[in-house]
Amino acid sequence: MARIERFKNITLILGDALEVMASLPAGTFGGALADPPYSSGGNVRDRAMPTSAKYLQSGAAGRYPEFAGDTRDQRSYLAWSTMWMARARELVVPAGLLATFSDWRQLPVTTDAVQCAGWIWRGIVPWDKTESARPQLGRYRNQTEFVAWGTNGARPLAGPIAPGCFRMAVPRVKHHIAGKPVELMRGLLGVMQGAGPILDPFMGSATVGMACLELGLEYVGIEVDPTYFDIACERVRMASGGTF
Repeated sequence: MARIERFKNITLILGDALEVMASLPAGTFGGALADPPYSSGGNVRDRAMPTSAKYLQSGAAGRYPEFAGDTRDQRSYLAWSTMWMARARELVVPAGLLATFSDWRQLPVTTDAVQCAGWIWRGIVPWDKTESARPQLGRYRNQTEFVAWGTNGARPLAGPIAPGCFRMAVPRVKHHIAGKPVELMRGLLGVMQGAGPILDPFMGSATVGMACLELGLEYVGIEVDPTYFDIACERVRMASGGTF
């Protein structure tokens, strides 16, 4: 692990998710909320494109740093996803949750990976990005992304209830190419509170960490890209009103 920054209940780690998770003790976390790089369907053309070209409108090119890990084809994406999800299951307590984002193209392989890794697949939570999502002439608007979720073994029917879908726009001010609303992360964390720290293997600009900061939850985020790691550190530092 090249670098670790801590403030109050927030721990940020610079490093590869699989390598860092291998060094963490089993049964440490109450749940995992992940937003991995989607690899955008895994076809050759998409894999060769920069992430800014895939996920931003043309006028926004160069606004955010590119991010790593988005070049896998679908077979390697399944293998890699199974590896990190299996390690995440070792780190999460029995009955704890995994919730992981996907777009429509990778949704089938993501749900396969959840089950290959030993989680019990429980369902899909849609995120409706509203009509602010990028339009495509002559087609239905791709304005929905998805969260596949499962549990580490049996989970009792007890505790809080979270919505089964969320409708909110992509933030106008983002810190990452694929940035998502903090409010969305708060909603997803609604059924993970109380069991232990939250694991975020692909923290990006620490949007999950920001939600955990607001909710008072302990959080461990991992990011492989030094540029986004620095952005995450500064974002959490500013929000907490303190210094690392």
